[in-house]
Amino acid sequence: MAKKESNFISARESRKISKANAKITRELDRKLSRKHVPETEYLTKMHDDANVVEFDDLHTCFFTDVGTVKAVDGVSFNIPVGKTVGVVGESGCGKSVTSLSLMQLLQRPTGQIVSGEIRLNLGDKAYDVTKMPIRAMEKIRGNVVSMIFQEPMTSLNPVFRIGFQLDEIIKLHNPELSEEEVKARSVDAIKMVGIPDAEGIYMRYPHELSGGMRQRIVIAMALVCNPRLIIADEPTTALDVTIQAQILELLRKLKGEINASIMLITHDLGVIAEMADYVVVMYAGRIVEKGLASEVFLDPRHPYTIGLMESKPVINKTVERLYSIPGSVPNPVNMPDYCYFRDRCEKCVGRCDGKYPPEIHVSDTHIVSCWRYFDDQNRGGNE
Repeated sequence: MAKKESNFISARESRKISKANAKITRELDRKLSRKHVPETEYLTKMHDDANVVEFDDLHTCFFTDVGTVKAVDGVSFNIPVGKTVGVVGESGCGKSVTSLSLMQLLQRPTGQIVSGEIRLNLGDKAYDVTKMPIRAMEKIRGNVVSMIFQEPMTSLNPVFRIGFQLDEIIKLHNPELSEEEVKARSVDAIKMVGIPDAEGIYMRYPHELSGGMRQRIVIAMALVCNPRLIIADEPTTALDVTIQAQILELLRKLKGEINASIMLITHDLGVIAEMADYVVVMYAGRIVEKGLASEVFLDPRHPYTIGLMESKPVINKTVERLYSIPGSVPNPVNMPDYCYFRDRCEKCVGRCDGKYPPEIHVSDTHIVSCWRYFDDQNRGGNE
């Protein structure tokens, strides 16, 4: 009973929080909505030109009436040019919010990037996405960075033909093209994703296509402007196994053809193992482990990663009951100051009662945030 009372927020406290959050969101909203912003304000320099995107200590929050939700809480990782980075974790861990922060598609003014940098490599220059005004971001979104959304039926507008929706993207970023040239590029994009009768599909509505064909159209929309980075947010959700395999093979093939990088967001470890060069494991808004896919899958170190591996069915292995990670995710409005996974962890050590663990290098490319490995390192993180 005492626990319920401690979590209760009075109407007066709720109004006070709402006013404070409104002030913060108005200020952030004002900065992003400015019309005439010199490019020098959001120009930056990549730490490594071999990366297409660098997330650096990103904090994204949602300001609600009951408190501030830290959806992304200090996330840092890179996406190298021409590589696939898999972001894995359970629902609500911050995977999609990280990608929406990059695209500036957060539900404003509630959702805001509070601090950190997202450096985007354009080849000849780099932008800090967190400082870009909306007008500038509209030229980047769908052109340099594109996104394949989770549900193709909700991503496609049901009242417009497929051709119209493809044409709209091409016209926005290539206003100099004629109507005939725009249509030709749209039809070529439909052919590129392996759909027969491209001319016929161009004239159809989304409801006239199967789930797999709609997913291919969404991929075609993401690739039609040859982006440098493709964000694939659960691209195989709600598809049967054979269609999943075709979609993944299509993404792999198209990545090679246009030399794009892929940020692959999923909760399916099998998809990550098949597609990714690098793996980022997220839990409760933070990265708990990251490294080469071979390192993370063959030698998982964080108890959460190990739990995810053990909870996946294995062929030719018979068990009475699949393993499940005990407990539940902490309250996002009131996160603890110690390791977020501690209360669910079966491998705790004495240090786990202290502050949140730093990043610890297991190897040059394999990093884990867990106190169990702190004493094993010559470089003990940044305690």
